[in-house]
Amino acid sequence: MTFVYLILAVVAEVIATTALKSSAGFTRLAPSAVVVVGYGLAFYLLSLVLRTLPVGVAYAIWAGLGIVLVTLMGVLVFGERPDMPAVLGISLIVAGVVLLQVFSKMSVH
Repeated sequence: MTFVYLILAVVAEVIATTALKSSAGFTRLAPSAVVVVGYGLAFYLLSLVLRTLPVGVAYAIWAGLGIVLVTLMGVLVFGERPDMPAVLGISLIVAGVVLLQVFSKMSVH
């Protein structure tokens, strides 16, 4: 269940972060509510993940996947276009998460 909770935490965080842009500085009620509920759920689920995964590993996966998916949401929802340095930087983050998950003895397989 650990990785199910982790994926759900990432999804909740991505939804919340996407809604954060739409909240217009917390001046729009519906997106602001999505932000608060989404982040609350994300951190609750992340706390469940930390029962079995080391905090560094869990946070690296959570943050890395979140960065990639939030960038994708920016492209799909807001029409944002990352430039080549952004794509390279995100690729390096993904490579780091993969290395951590595949090769680190801290990781749970």
